[in-house]
Amino acid sequence: MRSPEPALRPDRMVKNFLDYLKVEKGLTPLTVGAYKSDLIQFAEFLAARRRELAQARREDVRGFLSQLFANGVKDRSVARKLSTLRHFYKYLLLDRIIQQDPTLEIDSPKQWKVLPKSLAASEIDAMLESAGKPGDSKFSAALAQRDQTMLEVFYAGGMRVSEIINIKLEDLKLELGYILVLGKGDKERIVPIGKAAQDRISAYLADGREALLSGKSSSMWFVRRGGRRLSRQWVWHMVKDASASGRHASPHMLRHSCATHMVENGADLRTVQTILGHADISTTQIYTHVALDRLKTVYRKFHPRGKRNGAAVKP
Repeated sequence: MRSPEPALRPDRMVKNFLDYLKVEKGLTPLTVGAYKSDLIQFAEFLAARRRELAQARREDVRGFLSQLFANGVKDRSVARKLSTLRHFYKYLLLDRIIQQDPTLEIDSPKQWKVLPKSLAASEIDAMLESAGKPGDSKFSAALAQRDQTMLEVFYAGGMRVSEIINIKLEDLKLELGYILVLGKGDKERIVPIGKAAQDRISAYLADGREALLSGKSSSMWFVRRGGRRLSRQWVWHMVKDASASGRHASPHMLRHSCATHMVENGADLRTVQTILGHADISTTQIYTHVALDRLKTVYRKFHPRGKRNGAAVKP
């Protein structure tokens, strides 16, 4: 096997590639200019990571695409930039300037989605503990109990904010272990809940909710003082405050955590789709990417041949 060609300066690599596009591929000056602009942008991204174009890795390409999406760049523009990188690194590979193409196995932007952020189980436990620190009064204890219950149910059932604040007492089927939820498009679904959530709900209904009602009546499950209804904004603030000691969380992160942890532990996508109320399973499939990342991490850590250097783990 022939060894790679001697290293070229990054600017010389780009110039040779652009000449190749003009002379051999016959591309227009406008198109060649677009290629040049994309490569300069990627080179600047790499510079922040202290790497040059010939040293790029697959995670660099993924990070570049992720940054583009995070900055609001449209799919079509991202697709063009990825195409530029594919052509550039294929050219370098054929010219034996590099030995590995960092764009291999990179999904096209049609499949590329920014992965949802989820919380670790320890972070959820910390939020429950933070929300469960009542003051001296009976009312503050009731607030803490309500907030803990709401956080537990968010995680247990993967519900949206609009769904959880509109649950009525008649929707609770506690003895059967599920809740009737009215989701998007007024579609009703059954959301199962585990024993941890059932225990908190029972305690909240017996103590905290009665204290918050202060003798008033309400058909809603979660209430404010005097039986008033909760707002979406209030719930967002409550979740944010509960996570203040660690990574700032949102209700949607609890929903994502529910789905992610289920997939990581072997749940099939159809079940997760039903629980979350996704109309299309393609929306649920994003959690397989999250689970796959964890699967690869665990594999590399524990498999004897999973180490990056290929060394076997001693027994």
